[in-house]
Amino acid sequence: MSEHRPGLDPAVAEVRLAVRRALTGTDADAVVVGLSGGADSLALAAAVAFEAPKAGMRALTVTVDHGLQPGSAETAAAAAATAEALGLYARVVRVQVGAEGGPEAAARTARYAALREGARDAAAAAILVGHTLDDQAETVLLGLSRGSGAASLQGMAASTDLDGIPLLRPLLGVRRATTRAACVAQGLVPWDDPHNAETRFARVRVRETVLPVLESELGPGIAEALARTAEQLREDSEAFDEMIAETIEDIVEHVEAGISVSVGALAANPAALRNRVIRHVVASEFHVSLARDQTLEVARLVTDWSGQGPIDLPGCRAARAGGKLTFTARN
Repeated sequence: MSEHRPGLDPAVAEVRLAVRRALTGTDADAVVVGLSGGADSLALAAAVAFEAPKAGMRALTVTVDHGLQPGSAETAAAAAATAEALGLYARVVRVQVGAEGGPEAAARTARYAALREGARDAAAAAILVGHTLDDQAETVLLGLSRGSGAASLQGMAASTDLDGIPLLRPLLGVRRATTRAACVAQGLVPWDDPHNAETRFARVRVRETVLPVLESELGPGIAEALARTAEQLREDSEAFDEMIAETIEDIVEHVEAGISVSVGALAANPAALRNRVIRHVVASEFHVSLARDQTLEVARLVTDWSGQGPIDLPGCRAARAGGKLTFTARN
């Protein structure tokens, strides 16, 4: 289905089509758009303003004022005014940003909490945010640099759950240059976040230096290739998750103060599946994530056991006894 019509800018058409596809798969009477005022979220809001009424949906923008920069209240108010000019309901929420996890993570936590509350107040059944293909590529590179495995290389999903509300990313297949071009074509003036130029942030260094160097040295199409890699890894992960769910039903049982797994069954599985089962059991039972070296240390209780004692892990302890690998809470 083509969105291109005479007089319709191709960038506007691409963004609208991406939004239309996302809304078509949503059973919602109302949606919330996270609007910072930047080019990505502004192009998204404009497309939602066009597509939502056609789908019989109400649309509201929520602009989060983190209060981290001079003039943040004015910037948020300007974004809301633009949304209203587009025909959208608009709301500004001032939040307090904590310190846990660093400034970026703390701001993201506060922002998503505000979006979630905005959606609940508006009885909206979905939240839309403006992450683009470029954001996806940056996320994959950052995950690769941390060596944190396939889970981080999957990047961002097109749809995730935010405490019971679908969080949608319609623009994951759209380049950042396209969202900016869409704003220009519609006479919208985006806000350029000064934080996006601060090289103290790893993501900014990836955006401004690493990706351009890769494009220069290896040729164009690097961002698209990274996004494809994320999509393929996500497909693989979904298949693994199904295998793990089937496997766990047969080899896991609850014990006093914890959970146990059959050593024989773990040993019979490939290392990739065995390690995923170990991580899944610990995460689901004790709500902590194991690093790779911790996972491998636990796996050695299965594959290279010579009577070694319990292993202390974050939030739990792993020990082998009587053909079982048992995980119990630490006091």
